[in-house]
Amino acid sequence: MTNEICEINCIHEDRVNRAKAKLTDFDTRSVTGFFKILSDENRLKIVHALVHEDELCVCDIANIIDASVATTSHHLNSLKKLGVVDSHKDGKL
Repeated sequence: MTNEICEINCIHEDRVNRAKAKLTDFDTRSVTGFFKILSDENRLKIVHALVHEDELCVCDIANIIDASVATTSHHLNSLKKLGVVDSHKDGKL
């Protein structure tokens, strides 16, 4: 088995500075929030269903994820706040 531990402390300042500079432009909070939202099984199922069906009503989605309409609406609201899904009302639907 090979030993892959650094034997000397050597920092490549140019690489470190480039990586740090790119991190300042990277919005870690929104990406973290995005993955946190998708870490919920039901929200992930909702996104997956909408990828394949393009448009579904809340009742359809509730049936797909075996949840109440209220719970489904809560999940959709979380996804809408992140800009993952969009909504519109068509008559009473």
